Amino acid sequence: MADEHNSRFLFLGFIVSNTLRAHLALIISMTLWGSSFIALKIAVTDMPPMIVVFLRMCVAALAFIVMALWLKPKISYQKGDWKLLFGMALFEPCLYFLFEAKALQYTSAGQAGLVTALLPLMVAVAAFFIFKERNTLKQWLGFVVALSGVLWMSLKTADSEQAPNALLGNFLELMAMVMAVGYTLLVKKLVSRYSAFVVTAMQGLVGSVFFFPLAMMSDWPEQVSLTTVSMIVYLGLVVTLGAYGLYNYSLQHVKTATAASYVNLLPITTLFFSMLLLGERLVLQQWLAIGVIFLGVYLSREPKPVIDKDIPPPVTG
Repeated sequence: MADEHNSRFLFLGFIVSNTLRAHLALIISMTLWGSSFIALKIAVTDMPPMIVVFLRMCVAALAFIVMALWLKPKISYQKGDWKLLFGMALFEPCLYFLFEAKALQYTSAGQAGLVTALLPLMVAVAAFFIFKERNTLKQWLGFVVALSGVLWMSLKTADSEQAPNALLGNFLELMAMVMAVGYTLLVKKLVSRYSAFVVTAMQGLVGSVFFFPLAMMSDWPEQVSLTTVSMIVYLGLVVTLGAYGLYNYSLQHVKTATAASYVNLLPITTLFFSMLLLGERLVLQQWLAIGVIFLGVYLSREPKPVIDKDIPPPVTG
């Protein structure tokens, strides 16, 4: 009996340990994604955005090539998949980062991160029109409330060094979320044949090719600070590989809904880092607008996540 009791205790301890590690992995991955907005904001302040994104894509692509040589991932290509793969890559990283990099020239990193809270709501709305998935009146109300909160926050932001034109910047970030919706819906059809690793690696490779001519047409600075170089390496290596790896690890040990709920930390971590590292400050009406955004997200919540667990998170900062 003692041996049986001890074995049960050890098994329970193993499960608890894995679960705790999974939750810790989720917290770290959300922290990395939240910090990515800060890193991108710092980099585009010192260097043209298209160059920053191109170099970030190159770092990520090289990292994935090295990882692929080690992991040797299997690819089950089927005829006609190229259309879905091309569309996916066009939405993200191509158009997604085109909008987001420009957005962070006009709005603060904290506000851009808060706009990402609309993504699950936007996916649900798109699924209603494309896949005829039913949404409740409460969900529609939540979407309208959250969108109103973003508009209120944008209008109540005075021009500053961090947000010279918040309304334009937040609109561009909203367009980035539209691209993320397109990415999510296309990847939903591909995850049965392509792993998250393969999909994310393809984003890095295609992004490097797409942003190359845009980077070449930009004005390259004569010298670049060590801080900017560090931010680019951090974005391409630590955020892309680290955050995705930790997120996918967590899915092996916690429920899909649990992992999906952690995505709601993204706007909060982004705002926290923006205030801590960039000195962003918000007035009372902006805080009230943020409360309206989260109220809208709460009203729109579903018992099951809108984005499948096998789909790599579309918001990559």
